[in-house]
Amino acid sequence: MDYLQKALQTFNDTNGVNWYGWKTHDSNGDKIPNDQRMTYANIKIIKNGATMPSESDVNAKIQELKDAETQKETDAFNGKQKLKDLGLNDAEIKALIG
Repeated sequence: MDYLQKALQTFNDTNGVNWYGWKTHDSNGDKIPNDQRMTYANIKIIKNGATMPSESDVNAKIQELKDAETQKETDAFNGKQKLKDLGLNDAEIKALIG
C-alpha cells in the first residue's frame, strides 16, 4: 500500500480530486529520478486553495493508517481463532468468511 498517497488524500477536502502532484526537477533544475520523486520533499500543490500539511501531520496519518491495517489483520486472526475454538475447521471458516 502506498501509505504516503493514502495519507495525502485525507488532507484538503477536494471531492476526490488530488490536490497534490510530484516535482519532476529539483531546485537546481536537475531531473528527480522517478524512484525518488514520491517523497514529502517533492510534493507540489496543484489545486488552488489547497494547503500543504506539515510533514509531522502526514507522518502521523501514515502511522494511523498502518495501525488501522494492523488492527484489521489482528481482528481477522482473532475472529478466526475464536471460530476454531468453537470447533470449526479451516474449511468451514473459509466457507463462512472466505
